[in-house]
Amino acid sequence: MLFNLTDEQLVELAVTENPDAFGEIVKRWERKIFALCFGMLAREDEAKDAAQETFISAYRHLKNFRGDAKVSSWLHRIAVNQCLTIKRRQKTRSESYLDDEGNAAERVFVAPSRQMPSKTTEQNERLHLVRQAVQSLPVDLRQIVVMKEFEEMTFQEISDALEVPLSTVKSRLYTAFKQLRMKLERTPVEVV
Repeated sequence: MLFNLTDEQLVELAVTENPDAFGEIVKRWERKIFALCFGMLAREDEAKDAAQETFISAYRHLKNFRGDAKVSSWLHRIAVNQCLTIKRRQKTRSESYLDDEGNAAERVFVAPSRQMPSKTTEQNERLHLVRQAVQSLPVDLRQIVVMKEFEEMTFQEISDALEVPLSTVKSRLYTAFKQLRMKLERTPVEVV
């Protein structure tokens, strides 16, 4: 019965009378929020923590949801803030963002391949190079690439989630793609 309601109706229901309604919101958005967090943080454990904190924060602040933006935009904004908080903590500890958990990116963003092993190896190498290039982008550019390309959000949804003008989203995406192209052109593997 809850699955027939819109996100906004679920928030209203969760605030007024039915805490299970928030569980439906979590079910709808947990994978996308995790993918966004993973795209920004590149570490599965940190992405899980950030996603969990996103929903905890959203639940605590349900009464503050004004409906000015969609619930999805609100959740994405909370997730971005959680990721930025984690990144600030990482920076003070001088941790590396790229580690041995790189294969987790393939599990989140790429469907399994049924091609020849040589093709699969080549694709995995290209994916690794692209992932490294995306992770090397400044956070303001990386978050837009992740939201647009991996989360398949519209420009307007990204604008709402990040609370920046639409033109800023477009220019940051253009800048990010330009930087990615330059980084990937210097790689030894041909990236298709």
